[in-house]
Amino acid sequence: MTKAEDKQRLRRVIRELERQLSPRYKEASSRAIAAHLLAMPEYQAAGTVFCFVGSEREIDTRPILEDALAAGKWLCVPLCTGPGIMELRQVTALDQLVPGAYGIPEPPAAAPEVDMDEVDFAVLPCVACNHLGQRLGRGGGYYDRFLSGYRGGTVLLCREKLIREEIPLEPWDMPVPWVLTERGLYEDGIPARLG
Repeated sequence: MTKAEDKQRLRRVIRELERQLSPRYKEASSRAIAAHLLAMPEYQAAGTVFCFVGSEREIDTRPILEDALAAGKWLCVPLCTGPGIMELRQVTALDQLVPGAYGIPEPPAAAPEVDMDEVDFAVLPCVACNHLGQRLGRGGGYYDRFLSGYRGGTVLLCREKLIREEIPLEPWDMPVPWVLTERGLYEDGIPARLG
């Protein structure tokens, strides 16, 4: 089996696991993950934050997005502009987001583009990951391309029940230094203190 086939198999396994998670667990884990993130000094110190907009199956990032805006940070979110291509676009209010590619809320095409070098702190999604920050994405390569050029602070959000220590990797898969679950923060695979 190729790495690509391994990834597809694991995505199917995780999606089935995801379907079995109770709404109560999903809501509680999303709330805890957001609270942990808001306590990170790296997030608090960031002037410009890049964060995904959580879809129904992902972590609910609205509390993070709302906090960034309320704190006066520059907030940018992904805009998919082609297969595997996303741009970072600034939003000043969450009501600017409209359903875009794959039904995920996105900024309008006219929203100002933000260069990744201006981002101080990035919050990324995954289908699953391990505590070392090796991630399994949806397979489009959007975030792998972002990570190949981004050098700022980066955290990966994942529910603890979807952590898998064995993640099939290909040469272009970039690890993320911090992983945040409802249990807390992991730095290079080691539990780390928040705040």
